[in-house]
Amino acid sequence: MNATRQFCTSLLRCLSLVVTLPLMAENGELPPNFVIIFTDDQGYQDVGCFGSPDIRTPRLDAMAKEGMKFTSFYAQPVCGPSRAALMTGCYPMRVAERGHTKQVHPILHQDEITVAEVLKTKGYATACFGKWDLAKHAQAGFFIDLFPTRQGFDYFYGTPTSNDRIANLYRNEELIEKSSNMATLTRRYTDEAIAFIRRNQSQPFFVYMPHTMPHTRLDASADFKGKSKRGLYGDVIEEIDFNVGRMLDAITDMGLAENTYVLFTSDNGPWLIKNKNHADGHLKEDHGGSAGPLRSGKVSTFEGGVRVPTILWGPGRVPAGTTCDSIASTMDVMPTFAALAGAKVPTDRVIDGEDIRHLIHGHFDQADQDRAYFYYLRVHLQAVRQGNWKLHLPREEEPVGAAPFSRNTHIAPADRIGFEEPFLVDLKSDLGETTNAAAQNPQVVERLLALAESMRQDLGDFDRVGANMRFFDPLESRPTTPPVPKPRKR
Repeated sequence: MNATRQFCTSLLRCLSLVVTLPLMAENGELPPNFVIIFTDDQGYQDVGCFGSPDIRTPRLDAMAKEGMKFTSFYAQPVCGPSRAALMTGCYPMRVAERGHTKQVHPILHQDEITVAEVLKTKGYATACFGKWDLAKHAQAGFFIDLFPTRQGFDYFYGTPTSNDRIANLYRNEELIEKSSNMATLTRRYTDEAIAFIRRNQSQPFFVYMPHTMPHTRLDASADFKGKSKRGLYGDVIEEIDFNVGRMLDAITDMGLAENTYVLFTSDNGPWLIKNKNHADGHLKEDHGGSAGPLRSGKVSTFEGGVRVPTILWGPGRVPAGTTCDSIASTMDVMPTFAALAGAKVPTDRVIDGEDIRHLIHGHFDQADQDRAYFYYLRVHLQAVRQGNWKLHLPREEEPVGAAPFSRNTHIAPADRIGFEEPFLVDLKSDLGETTNAAAQNPQVVERLLALAESMRQDLGDFDRVGANMRFFDPLESRPTTPPVPKPRKR
């Protein structure tokens, strides 16, 4: 009887494999595996190969030597919107949210489609390890029906949102640990991710690891605490670096390296309010990072707020030791991974990201020279970039569309400015965005203003709702201005 049951079980497993194999194959090749390591508030210069003078990141530096650095890779100015952009391939302004309200941290509508859901159509095993932040920006009282397990992920091990005070730890939808020891989270996320890969190494997998750190409150394990020249912040980054190395080693030891892409990036620029005088992080007691040559940091549309350190590793696929300076962003992840997996992105809605396989495989001559990137802070379109030109649009010093960041205490006073006239920057020669080149380049200004106006019509701005801003639930009438939360009474 037991032998019969064992035979039947083996037969079912074989039949399951036969059914699954067509989903796993595309043009005779196994679809590649994908790993995204997404840090929180790590600045552009907080990696050795991006210029850090005092934080040691030997594994990330080696990852860059074996793969590709992206030096014009963009996220969003704040953590929640960055996660929405990564998951959906869209500007956060575009995605539908629960209750039709454009929250500071998007509450992703259940009918939005995530990159995990796209990859599931090709038989991928999917898992999320770390900070979710798309089911409400809260450690309690969030929407469990918007958890990763309801958004395309087979497995979740992490925390609902930021660790501002505490980080409650969940396995799937079960609370397993209240007020977790934050010093252990970087290692534990990595332990769980490696175990998941080991369990699923015989099928294509997608692992998304949005680390809790280095968002404050900071903490590091005993092996790293007190070891960095850059104080606790440096300890945290060096521990992340070590665990990136553990992931790459595990993937290599399992014989999966030549069929796996690993992307390392950050969700926004450094949180300068955590540093003395809002300066770039450089003191041992500073708990925020550094944007290095870039201006400003998190909660800003200057380059320091949105341009993030990015490395892609894929032995045999990604050319080693290369640097890509073409415009790319977290929104490109969905269409690029979908194309590599032989999956299709949603066709019933606008997707802002682009398939950048040509870039990740080193064909930089195929880059779209006309590609534009649009800088939104909350519901306010503030700048546009095309090529090396970036145009800051005219805006007030305290723009209403940036609320609750209109009076932006997150950044240095020198960066809390408005522009009476368009402010044009040549990023190739003026990475610090200091000099207005508009008067010398009127045709460039005219072209970028036209691009901005086109985007306003498509997506919207603080004073209008664009034609393709999404509202999935029924409405009595479509809003004419972005529906934002009512300001709190002081």
